[in-house]
Amino acid sequence: MSKNRSLKTEMLFRLVIPLIFFVIVDAVLSYFVTLHYVDQAYDRWLLDSARSLAQEVKVRAGKVVVELPPAALEIFKWDEQDKTYFKIVSTEQETLAGDKGVPEPLAPETDWSRPVYFNDILYDEPVRIVSMLVTLKDTQERVFIHVAETLNKRRAMMTDILLADMIPQLILVLLTGIYLLSGLKRGLQPLHALAQHIAGRSARDLSPIPESHVFLEVRTLTDTINDVLEQLTRAIATQQRFIANAAHQLRTPLAGLKLQAERALREQDIQDMKPALIQIQNCADRMSHLTAQLLVLAQSEPINSGYELHAVDLCKLTRSTCIDWVPKALQRNIEISFDCPETALCVDGDEVLLRELLVNLLENAITYGNNSGNVTVKIDNKPTPRLSVTDDGPGIPEPEMSRVLERFYRIPGSPGNGCGLGLSIVKDIADLHNAHFRLSRADEQGGLRIELVFNKRSDG
Repeated sequence: MSKNRSLKTEMLFRLVIPLIFFVIVDAVLSYFVTLHYVDQAYDRWLLDSARSLAQEVKVRAGKVVVELPPAALEIFKWDEQDKTYFKIVSTEQETLAGDKGVPEPLAPETDWSRPVYFNDILYDEPVRIVSMLVTLKDTQERVFIHVAETLNKRRAMMTDILLADMIPQLILVLLTGIYLLSGLKRGLQPLHALAQHIAGRSARDLSPIPESHVFLEVRTLTDTINDVLEQLTRAIATQQRFIANAAHQLRTPLAGLKLQAERALREQDIQDMKPALIQIQNCADRMSHLTAQLLVLAQSEPINSGYELHAVDLCKLTRSTCIDWVPKALQRNIEISFDCPETALCVDGDEVLLRELLVNLLENAITYGNNSGNVTVKIDNKPTPRLSVTDDGPGIPEPEMSRVLERFYRIPGSPGNGCGLGLSIVKDIADLHNAHFRLSRADEQGGLRIELVFNKRSDG
């Protein structure tokens, strides 16, 4: 199909072409039906002419004769449109009257119990011929009468009947095409109105398309567009919220950095500058940490969730990440224990984001766990791949369990200089991998267990 063909043209073709096809089929059928009945009508007249000649065949003194006066012959042959020829033949005397050139049936096994009709050529003109056997008394001689007539009247009647049949049908097709064209224009008008409505919108207008005057068949299209608009609205709102939160969180360390820099510039002695420089370093560390987490958060947003998930060995990834964090744990005399199956355990995921998830879990466990405590990382595969990180710190109070997943929220009095993004990042990455995320107390004394349950791989 041509790329430039319109829906209106396509529908018109699909409706009119079958209609034209049916008219052509009807014309062909009408032609053969008309030919049959026209032949029947004129064949009866042709047979009447042959029978009128049969009445002029007599037997005189045992001899067959034809008594055909000139006036009767003139009447017999008179016709405005066609020429009529005849021939009367005897088995013993050959041609008794008429034109010797009139054709006869060629088949030797011709059944003469009834008249025989056939078409032939006479004097370079197509003719219709009827042949019949005349039975006479007082003689054993057989007499045949052959009457031929040209086809002008038949053709004229065929043309008149076909025109009378076809002209109304062609007019009907024309009127139907005009009606279909106007109907299609009216039917497609809501689509044009919809297109004009969408084209007239501003780039900021993402409200749903109204469906009050939309056909049911078009509503599927408008529903799809409205779904896309809704997703785009949510994505823009998420992006704007992220920008606002990032600006808010970056403003504090930047203000502190500027303040400490001004303080350091006022001091003349290097020893007096040292506290300000330490604060500058702390602000820079906090900004670096915050920027890294904001970038990961932006990467794990639903608007950017078009990742291709591949097979990731969860055991191997977790083991290498734990090894990387051992020095950090040793600074607080915390022991990291790791337990996983001996065989590889693969999940569908993005290795970079899963590593960031593990980094945030281990950082939270080491930061908020007890000094000289333990952090337990465990992986099992029953009934589905499951990752848990447990610390023996004070844990999270039950009322705060849901709030700690909010971005930039920190429990009042929490140690460290975090920005409240760690668990939010973990939750977003877990959602991106369709993994179930759960927070709970490690035991009755406290502690925190964070558990992620992954889906089984699609290929088993």
